[in-house]
Amino acid sequence: MKKKGEAAASAATETQLVSTIKRKKINYAKYGYIFSIPFIVAYLIFSFYPTIYTAIIGFTNLKGMAKTWKFLAFNKLFDNYKKVFDMATFHTAMRNTVKIWVCNFIPQMILALLLAAWFTNRRVKIPCQGMFKVLFYMPNIITMATVAILFQALFGFPMGPVNDLLKTLHIVDQPIYFLNSKSIAQGIIMFIQTWMWYGYTMIIIISGVLGIDPEIFEAADIDGANGWQVFWKITIPSIRTIMLFTLIQSLIGGLNMFDIPNLFVPNSGPDDGTLTVAVLINRIAFRGTHLYARASAMSMILFIIIVICSATIFFVMRDKDEVKLEKLRKQEAKQRKAALKAEKLAAKGEKVNG
Repeated sequence: MKKKGEAAASAATETQLVSTIKRKKINYAKYGYIFSIPFIVAYLIFSFYPTIYTAIIGFTNLKGMAKTWKFLAFNKLFDNYKKVFDMATFHTAMRNTVKIWVCNFIPQMILALLLAAWFTNRRVKIPCQGMFKVLFYMPNIITMATVAILFQALFGFPMGPVNDLLKTLHIVDQPIYFLNSKSIAQGIIMFIQTWMWYGYTMIIIISGVLGIDPEIFEAADIDGANGWQVFWKITIPSIRTIMLFTLIQSLIGGLNMFDIPNLFVPNSGPDDGTLTVAVLINRIAFRGTHLYARASAMSMILFIIIVICSATIFFVMRDKDEVKLEKLRKQEAKQRKAALKAEKLAAKGEKVNG
């Protein structure tokens, strides 16, 4: 009976081992691919195909709702691109876009860094910290169209809350037409962009700071470093990757700025003061002349500018120490391979001689 029991137990153990081995052999990676299929399909249909189609029609004569179009002659293949560079309006739009982006990104980043340093400071305990974070992030939740219409109403002429307030405080006697001034309209758009995005940037930076090893901060406290030294010598270098991410993301969003300038100031204001490249592309493609081919060329020029700027930022902000370590690793790997080859050749030589 004992032998039978032992045999049954060993059989059960073997079955368990076989089932465990089978379970280990199951490839769970395929489920990841299956779950990513909807995203891949959506990306191919709504992003990849339109991008390729836009790049193609930039070399054609497509105009309006024409169903037939053909490629330009070989010697005129880049005519649409040349016409874009010859447009004075394109240069104005490019200057406006860069100016508005730079002037809203700098205060946005400064404010986000200061708030992140404040919220993550171990020496300062802020009551209702979660509530403050939600309040700072809240403007980012509101849609851009809503914000544009809201600020248009605030700075309305001749009647609007801002004008009423200025008159009540006896700062002005007559209402001011804010949107009729190029510099004021640009300044308001810069403020709107900063106000909408500083909370989001702050949250991203806080998540990066919280990922830093606490022992580093403890060591800095022991060494007697003050808050300012900790922030500049430890926090900022440790969140280099996060800073790079926010810069690239802001660059892409800033150069593609469309909703606020398009809805806030009708017809881009005086002297096309709030005209951005994205608004100009929309104007050329879907208003008036419907020059789809030229609008496509302009879109691809903007795409190339973003790619070049992003690549430059990646190169400038790369971790030089990590690059040096990677080079050393490659050199060591080459030396190992050379040593192994030499050993193999020496072994073959010994066999031949033997």
